Amino acid sequence: MRLIRVLLLGVVVGAAIVAPASAKVGGPNGRIVFGREDFAHDLTIVYTANPDGTHVKRLLPAGIGAGSPHWSPDGSRIVVSSTLDTPCCDIFRYSAVIVNPDTGGYRTLPMQSQRVLTFCTIWSPNARRLACDGENDNDFSVNGVYTVRSSDGGGLTRLTNAHGGDDIPIDYSPDGGKILYGHTGPFHECDSHSALWVVNTNGMNKHQLTPNGFCDDDGSWSPDGHWIAFEHDGSLFAIHPNGTCLHKIRIRIANYAGAGDVVWSPNGKKITFLLVKQTGTDTFREGIATANTDGTNVHWVTNSHSFDHQTDWGPHPLIR
Repeated sequence: MRLIRVLLLGVVVGAAIVAPASAKVGGPNGRIVFGREDFAHDLTIVYTANPDGTHVKRLLPAGIGAGSPHWSPDGSRIVVSSTLDTPCCDIFRYSAVIVNPDTGGYRTLPMQSQRVLTFCTIWSPNARRLACDGENDNDFSVNGVYTVRSSDGGGLTRLTNAHGGDDIPIDYSPDGGKILYGHTGPFHECDSHSALWVVNTNGMNKHQLTPNGFCDDDGSWSPDGHWIAFEHDGSLFAIHPNGTCLHKIRIRIANYAGAGDVVWSPNGKKITFLLVKQTGTDTFREGIATANTDGTNVHWVTNSHSFDHQTDWGPHPLIR
């Protein structure tokens, strides 16, 4: 998603919480969740919508910022990273907040360690655990992929050592046995050693998936387990989990300018993603879109004057 952000610097100004997409479990294509930047108040606001763009609904009350939204496997809850319920003025201490999208009720998972900040927004397929980006800007030795219980935030378990960089969890495999993650340089910066990796949920059998230089902190494992989709340099790619058949997903839309934050639909027949289309000299249309998995049949979901990203597609029933 980083190239998309650079591409849009002439259109929007500001930074956003960057986060991965969640595990997909087969089911009906329901509501889409996404983050929208409120640059006037320096907040990311989370919304849900039907895939045709109707019935847009704000997730949390006005003034509450959140990011990294992901549907639970059954579509009943959304986990976000937010400063909601954190101590006053501790604006950089994000916690995982699990929200009921129908009622607005929520619960916060407290962090279990003062040494490592954990950003936990990736559901396991059975919804019992969340994968976390563990970081400490003053002690890189703790950086890596962790998991916690989704019930209470406890059971902090380390899976990887980022060796001075960052390991950012992207998705669980549909069988729950593996985690896809992106390895980057310090502070999530892409470098020549960045790549996507896969590790077992017991921390064993870590192996590199993409060649060096590929870099993303978002992506999605297909519900049938056969493909992994991700973004690199403003284009969408897919690859088999064994590292074969790496190829570009060509988005079939005129004046295509870039895409990112790609996620499979619950039934595996569609994708949703951040799309940028050039509309004139130094002007762009940006928003969330859907398409077939081969990049055809593109439809816009949102058309914002801000910046819509961090999309995820769940089985939550549509609003009629």
